[in-house]
Amino acid sequence: MQFPESWLREFCNPSLSTAELSETLTMAGLEVEELKPVAPPFSHIVVGEIKEAAQHPNADRLRVCQVDVGQAECLTIVCGAPNARVGIKVPCALVGAELPPGEDGKPFLIKVGKLRGVESFGMLCSARELKLAEDHGGLLELASTAMVGQSIREHLQLDDSLLTLKLTPNLAHCLSVYGIAREVAALTGAPLTPLTFPKVACALDDVLPVKVTAPDLCGRFSGRVIRGVNPKAATPAWMVDKLARCGQRSVTALVDISNYVMFELGRPSHIFDLDKIHGGLDVRWGKPGEQLTLLNGNTVTVDAQVGVIADDVQVESLAGIMGGDATAVSDSTSRPMPVIALSGVSIPNGRSSTSSASAN
Repeated sequence: MQFPESWLREFCNPSLSTAELSETLTMAGLEVEELKPVAPPFSHIVVGEIKEAAQHPNADRLRVCQVDVGQAECLTIVCGAPNARVGIKVPCALVGAELPPGEDGKPFLIKVGKLRGVESFGMLCSARELKLAEDHGGLLELASTAMVGQSIREHLQLDDSLLTLKLTPNLAHCLSVYGIAREVAALTGAPLTPLTFPKVACALDDVLPVKVTAPDLCGRFSGRVIRGVNPKAATPAWMVDKLARCGQRSVTALVDISNYVMFELGRPSHIFDLDKIHGGLDVRWGKPGEQLTLLNGNTVTVDAQVGVIADDVQVESLAGIMGGDATAVSDSTSRPMPVIALSGVSIPNGRSSTSSASAN
């Protein structure tokens, strides 16, 4: 279980240092297997906005940029990134900045330089150059709302730590940030922020028939039909960052929301595309020989010891483990249906997932 310290402290913020918090968790049986900073140390790197981007007079692949970093005048910076263009906000290393060490292990100091005859007073940075990601396809583009001149560490909340817990099977209640926060509150006496869930009135008449043929598999199956969503909407940057710090890449907004709920609250969910379901849903045990192509592209064969969610035609999901590809949400989904099943599921050997661990 990997998560950022800052997310934990949103729910419970004891008067402990990072090291003390780590020790407290470990001594309570929640072993902190790894503790590392979100980003390596670097300084004098701020949010900059490209105001002009002219072709370099002596180089086809370079641009001479005028960059606003919140000072009295814009800085002239020569840049070769393919996405350097007017209007974007990017990390800008000022003269005197020290970037993380390169392959030679030595820090990279930014000085006034001259590239093909044009002086450059700084450096526009990629995520890879700041050791934030491996992507080296161009400059790290920041949100349009980023404040020019603000420290990049502050803007991206890089003064944070990642904790990885090695949890034993009896600690499934700690497979979420809030679950760990609850433990920290009990251990330290620090207040726990209560969760609130405002009720959302049902405004649609859409109904999907659902039956639970195997009550020993699933005690309760809940879902809601939603209309009017934009499946192509971008996931908010703050959510993408939190998921990334839990080791989960961003997929689409709908999938990201489902994953976010799982990491924060420990409640696995799945989102069906309602228009791809044949008839209704049945929560039951599998039948020998039934097959399902999962979201990850693998095709599995189930048996009577595997819990499934099926429609009137075929198996559509491994209960509590992973959804099927046939009813997955996509950019054309107009009626998503998020579902949550409260159950103790049977996990076939080799098919466990974060969802299945939380569900059991």
